[in-house]
Amino acid sequence: MKFKVFFPSFATQMKELFRKISSIVMALIVVLSTLSFTVEAHYCGDTLVDSSLFKSPDSCGMEMQSPPKDEGCAISKKDCCKDEQLLLEGQSELKSSSDKLTTAQEGFLISFVYTYLDLFEAPEENDSDYLAYRPPLVTHRIYKLVESYLI
Repeated sequence: MKFKVFFPSFATQMKELFRKISSIVMALIVVLSTLSFTVEAHYCGDTLVDSSLFKSPDSCGMEMQSPPKDEGCAISKKDCCKDEQLLLEGQSELKSSSDKLTTAQEGFLISFVYTYLDLFEAPEENDSDYLAYRPPLVTHRIYKLVESYLI
């Protein structure tokens, strides 16, 4: 008997816990899908010197100085350092996909979810309203009145 008393409250608590966890997970999915950020990296030759997420990366100090603007000197040297940026963009628009469902599909989905959630409900005790009902008193034997005999 203790199990019957304990079970409905346990099922209700588990159902509420499942709803809270699922709502937190869905909120995190929405936030992470709309988040975008940039990773910047500084290479000296083929070696990664520094990478940064929120600020520009530190340089190695070997960048080429800008050449003087002399018309007679046209020699230029290739720079060994390079900066790269990796841009991870999130969604800019959040759109519900419920407009792609037909009315019949929505009705089926709603009834399926409602039925599925009912599986985890604790069964109610049989509290019958008929326990206080008193049947009427029999004044005539009805089965005798409606008898028919085959001769």
